[in-house]
Amino acid sequence: MIVRDRTPATPARPVRTVLIGFGHGGRVFHAPLLHHDPRFDLASVVTGSLERQDAARAAYPDAVVVPGLDEALQAVPDVELAVIATPNATHADLASAALSRGLHVVDKPLVVRSGEGERRMREARAAQRLLVPFHNRRWDGDFLAVRSMIGSGQLGRVRVFESAMDSWKPTITKQWKREAGPGDGGGVLYDLGPHLIDQALALFGPATAVFAELRRDRRGAVADDNVFLVLQHAAGVTSHLHAGTLVPQARPRFRVTGDAAGLTIDGTDPQEALLAAGVAPSEIPATANSRSEREGPRGLLGRDGDTEPILIGPGAYTSFYAGLASAIDSTGPVPVPAEDALAAVRIIEQVHASFPVLPPT
Repeated sequence: MIVRDRTPATPARPVRTVLIGFGHGGRVFHAPLLHHDPRFDLASVVTGSLERQDAARAAYPDAVVVPGLDEALQAVPDVELAVIATPNATHADLASAALSRGLHVVDKPLVVRSGEGERRMREARAAQRLLVPFHNRRWDGDFLAVRSMIGSGQLGRVRVFESAMDSWKPTITKQWKREAGPGDGGGVLYDLGPHLIDQALALFGPATAVFAELRRDRRGAVADDNVFLVLQHAAGVTSHLHAGTLVPQARPRFRVTGDAAGLTIDGTDPQEALLAAGVAPSEIPATANSRSEREGPRGLLGRDGDTEPILIGPGAYTSFYAGLASAIDSTGPVPVPAEDALAAVRIIEQVHASFPVLPPT
């Protein structure tokens, strides 16, 4: 059982929420962040898996656990928010269903096809509800450090931005990820690409894909599991983005080349691992700070022969839902505009239309 943080409740009624999906995304990210924020009430979990239903009931005994959205809305009155954490190809229809029932929607990826995204945005405007992409990687500690260093001017004019999300996962445990092709949102470009592209666009503005290499390294794979993408930003910066799930030695998470200095960050933000281990979101900053330097991101600023380490502070995924709560009660902007996610989807579509996926060698 997960115990709620002992933080004072807010005077306003919490946002009653239904979480659709209790796989990795729902269980590790959304459920803990919602449950430990007093501005939200994790009122219902929707999953068709009997095993996951049992897991959700054990972790969140106050939530109504049912197999479908309609059952959740019948069982729980006054639901305001639907958080979608299901296989990619199901997102557009689920978002449309939630919006038609008067719910705000949190989603990632927003959609597989940009046309679907445009329709969902029209539906959200017509229903006067929010459609918000869960681009939580904007609150990774390493990305916040990159943003701060660029903003400070210490790098000078940025020429090249390199970003990589590499891992060694020789076995794909999720059936839908093994079977989904690009048309159904399968592959690493649809999985990690939205985060990598969103971070680049957030830093440097609009861009076009000028080169991409997509590979299927696994025998029998139906979608890409390794991607190298080059974006040319209208502002003049070039972004090199890497994502792979069969990479035995990871590249630096970030490398930024400026005309005054460079910045390299190795290692990864620990928030996902800590959430998966059951650490409460409110305890993550202290836990991250108490870990050894080897366990978290490490930064180096300067030029060869004249470099200095920089402090990488803890990330703050809690900021996403804090911003969402403010947006719902009309006291602040949405944490991530839907238009930003749609820009990333358009780039992914452009890549798939222009660059073939190379088969295993």
